[in-house]
Amino acid sequence: MRGGGGTRPGRDGRHLAIFTRSLAGGGGAERMMVSLAAGCLHRGHRVDLVLGQARGAFLDELPDGVRVIELGRRSAFHALPALGRQASEARGLWPAFRTGNPHWILGCIPELAAYLRSERPEAMFSALDHPNLAALWARRLSGVPTRLGVSERNTLSRRARVGRRNRALPQLVGRFYPWADGIGAVSNGVADDLARTAGLERSTITTIGNPLVGPDIEKQAGAPVPHPWLGDASVPVVLGAGKLRPQKGFDVLLRAFAVLRRRRPVRLIVLGEGPGRGALSRLARRLGVATQVDLPGFVVNPFAWMSRARVFALSSRWEGLPGVLVQALACGCPVVATDCPSGPDEILEGGRFGRLVPVDDVRALASALEQTLDAPGDPALRRDRAGAYSVDRALDRTLALLLPDRPLPD
Repeated sequence: MRGGGGTRPGRDGRHLAIFTRSLAGGGGAERMMVSLAAGCLHRGHRVDLVLGQARGAFLDELPDGVRVIELGRRSAFHALPALGRQASEARGLWPAFRTGNPHWILGCIPELAAYLRSERPEAMFSALDHPNLAALWARRLSGVPTRLGVSERNTLSRRARVGRRNRALPQLVGRFYPWADGIGAVSNGVADDLARTAGLERSTITTIGNPLVGPDIEKQAGAPVPHPWLGDASVPVVLGAGKLRPQKGFDVLLRAFAVLRRRRPVRLIVLGEGPGRGALSRLARRLGVATQVDLPGFVVNPFAWMSRARVFALSSRWEGLPGVLVQALACGCPVVATDCPSGPDEILEGGRFGRLVPVDDVRALASALEQTLDAPGDPALRRDRAGAYSVDRALDRTLALLLPDRPLPD
């Protein structure tokens, strides 16, 4: 275990820890953890960002004063001797290890427990299902009174269908999440699904929207973009963003774009990295649109791209709360989204702030993109709607989950 960065005492004496696997991957959960850490520090708290691995582009966005603690990556089986000291309860965690490929973050349980015993933060916030399980067990093994809040970021019923090691998640979540002092979910849809899938009482789950819109977003949106297509007003650009994997439905977006391209001049940019890059490039060539499609990779500041695109497209098959959709609204960009579980319908209020289309419907997506290009609507309304997902609001609700003397805001 190693630490880095500085610390400063909080004005109200609170010492908070934020825990997850790493800041790699460029996803919404990683960006959210950085925003929470920065927000808590800004409010005068002492903040430790505890990571299984201290890596990822978002590390550079952490403000001075957030202390980074790296636990170190190791095999999940590294935790078994420590878990064996509570053998009767630990048997309930065994389904996570029976997969043959258990998540490595479980191997950090002993080191996280040691951190809690040594540093004794008043409260710790964890996000994502396997890190949440690690946090719950580490707190139990540590024997310290640190309050613990866990947060579900995605639709559990869908996650459990993807990959062998996720199949046991509903059972594990149902058994161990009640150990937490508070359970959060990023949207009402995620909260409803979590309760239903894991057999939890819905009343024990608090909806906490992501900290997505901060005071500096206007400045970030106005930053220069080194892409010639976004400086050419004669051909509109459709923008997508997210990890390049099947969940995000970029194959459907490519097919819809090919339909739209037959009707009018248009270009497509998809920001992000992931294992699906090769397949998407091959699909673009098969559809005959490769020269009008660009996959620039992950970018730290997507807001500058969103502010210049003519329409933002969310093509996901499922989500928790798609932060990129809120961020596009905050930049004033017109949006089109699949009505997937869950989040888009909540964010767009049933279509009031952007068109919703069925999941995997290529022609509906192409038509909605065309209609939005022709009638983009009022950017001021979109920006106002994004304000519901401000950093301050998310911080208020997160701190209320962690600290018993903080009232839960409306």
